[in-house]
Amino acid sequence: MNVIKKSLLNTLGYNFIPPDFLPKGKDEYYLRNEQNKNGIRYRQLTAYEIEVLVRNRNTSDDWNKILVSDAFNPELVQHCKFYGLVRIGKLEPYYLEFHNLKRPVGLYNSTIISCDFGDNVVVDNVNYLSHYITGSDVMLVNINEIATTDHAKFGNGFLKEGENENIRIWLEVCNENGGRKIIPFNGMLPGDAWLWTQFRDDDVLMDKLKSFTDKQSDKRRGYYGVIGDRTVIKNCRIVKDVNIGSDAYLKGANKIKNVTINSSAEAKSQVGEGCELVNGIIGYGCRIFYGVKAVRFFLASHSQLKYGARLINSYLGDNSTISCCEVLNSLIFPAHEQHHNNSFLCASLIQGQSNMAAGATIGSNHNSRSPDGELVAGRGFWPGLCVSLKHNSKFASYAILAKGDYPSELNIPIPFALISNDVHNNQLTVMPGYWFLYNMYALARNSWKYIDRDKRINKTQPLEFNFLAPDTINEIVDSLALLQQFTGKAWLLQQGLRKKITTEEAITAGKQLLENNDPVVNTLVITAEGFENSRRPVRIIKVLQSYQLFKKLVALYAAQQLVEHIRVTHPKNIAQLQESLPGSVALSAWSNAGGQLIRQSEIEKLIKQVHSGRVKSWNDIHAFYQEQGNNYNREQLVHAMAALKTVQGISLKRATPEILYALLSQSVDTREWIAKGIYESRAKDYKNPFRKMVYNSQESMEKVVGKLSENAFIKQEQKSLLAYKKELQQLMSKLKLTGKTVIA
Repeated sequence: MNVIKKSLLNTLGYNFIPPDFLPKGKDEYYLRNEQNKNGIRYRQLTAYEIEVLVRNRNTSDDWNKILVSDAFNPELVQHCKFYGLVRIGKLEPYYLEFHNLKRPVGLYNSTIISCDFGDNVVVDNVNYLSHYITGSDVMLVNINEIATTDHAKFGNGFLKEGENENIRIWLEVCNENGGRKIIPFNGMLPGDAWLWTQFRDDDVLMDKLKSFTDKQSDKRRGYYGVIGDRTVIKNCRIVKDVNIGSDAYLKGANKIKNVTINSSAEAKSQVGEGCELVNGIIGYGCRIFYGVKAVRFFLASHSQLKYGARLINSYLGDNSTISCCEVLNSLIFPAHEQHHNNSFLCASLIQGQSNMAAGATIGSNHNSRSPDGELVAGRGFWPGLCVSLKHNSKFASYAILAKGDYPSELNIPIPFALISNDVHNNQLTVMPGYWFLYNMYALARNSWKYIDRDKRINKTQPLEFNFLAPDTINEIVDSLALLQQFTGKAWLLQQGLRKKITTEEAITAGKQLLENNDPVVNTLVITAEGFENSRRPVRIIKVLQSYQLFKKLVALYAAQQLVEHIRVTHPKNIAQLQESLPGSVALSAWSNAGGQLIRQSEIEKLIKQVHSGRVKSWNDIHAFYQEQGNNYNREQLVHAMAALKTVQGISLKRATPEILYALLSQSVDTREWIAKGIYESRAKDYKNPFRKMVYNSQESMEKVVGKLSENAFIKQEQKSLLAYKKELQQLMSKLKLTGKTVIA
């Protein structure tokens, strides 16, 4: 049976903090007084003001508990019921207007229990308003219930005094069985979530991170809900235990419970019609509207949920959009796009700059006896139309999957690859370097658009959006060895060698063929091992092209880092340049920590410092992110030098002027090739007759899609190329670099 409690009416609005949790010498308003920083000096009502309030059909259990500012106008309070201590700021004869909603300043037709109001608020037809501190110029119109409980946590996974551990809110990201669950807290960064999920075997680290989170909390009961200045809430049903920043806009929401909505004048957040949000944290500048359902969620800044999206037990990184579809138990790094009603994403770690096409069902096929599978995808993950993937699967950066139902688990370590399920030949096909060979426009624009769309105010974690960065370069270096191995094995088998082929023998043979650009490679049937959990073949195509391409990309990466170093150090000659370069370089492993690339050894040092107690809080970890961001350019230079030495055998520290000239000259050639690829891959859309056939004329098509010659991104890339060429000409002239050598 329902337990209905009965209490005396004159106690309504009082005893907000249970006596057992009220500190000695404190009253129930002590936290409320700490929270209210509006600076308004409240006074008691005059006899005349009480008379006007009564005449206007207002009631109060105790008029002495109604405190007001000196600029209070009792005529602007009508048909209200007051219980407990209520403090009201300035009320002046104005009306407020927002998006064509016009309401007179004042309190009308509402039940108000123990609340504070700033200046010139509008409270109209709020059936139940309890224990809130409201800023100035706030509009609350047509709300069924807006209330705060004494144990409100506002979406954080904290516990209040007297609460049991079993009611704590966790986010069960990455895995449906809860094995990677994390405690949400306001201000959690993507790197925090990643750090917490990845090192589950480190019990000391897990305990420390939990204690860091609990240190963020105030276990005292009795905090009021807060509504910031200029926030507008209209036509909502239930708003309970919700903290709301300034300049937010909530309209038509069904239910918002146990949520923090961060908002400010510079980054306004909105919640729209039909939304139901429970147990979550919403970052600055977010937009949620049209029937969204989100439960146990974290929505980082400047992200959007819309058109019936469902987000459950998931962390969605900054600058992301999810529409229509369903996302469960996932940790998603910044810059994720998922716009389609029949897209499904479950139990996955998606590392940013990703795009989910219509019909993609990621992790929907459980193939174990319990829901404990996972999928991990590097930056730029793009499953195509109607792709179905099984747990467990893992993909290198910028993997694109062609339409198909992939029957087995996949482990694709080669970046920039097109993966296809060739049903006709019953084989998996992998094309390394696909983006550079056939869709350069989309790849380059992917990097540019996310930089352009990064609206974060808090940039504690610098995000990497460039497609050539330590993570992708390491994958390229590893892929070169794999391509050598697979090519060498295919060639040795073709030669009739029937003895067991060792990995070393295969790499030696393959390297000789690929380094010599031998056309015989194009005649080989090259297959990979360990890419798919099946017995069918996995064929690697375009091997010779992609091998030479990957080498050029490593050289381009090194040249670009060298040029950036020269920009900063301004050497007068080659001797000064090489003196300024790091002496000892080694190819290091890097981690994508929430969109920020950090050397793995630095992550390991951080964990040791957490163990030792040197790192004592999340603030210390955030300071670590900032320090790594400050060191990133230098660390990237070291990495680029090591990658070049590994792949080309060139030491920039000891390189001759001819080698430096060749490296920089080749970078111009590669940049020109990329710019040409950007143009040509987009130009195909203008030449394809099946694209053109829906238009009456060329002019009509250009009116709809724009002129190719006026494409802003292409023009920008061409301008950037010219600037780079000019800069290198000046640089090589200054350093007296000449030569004709071409790097192999």
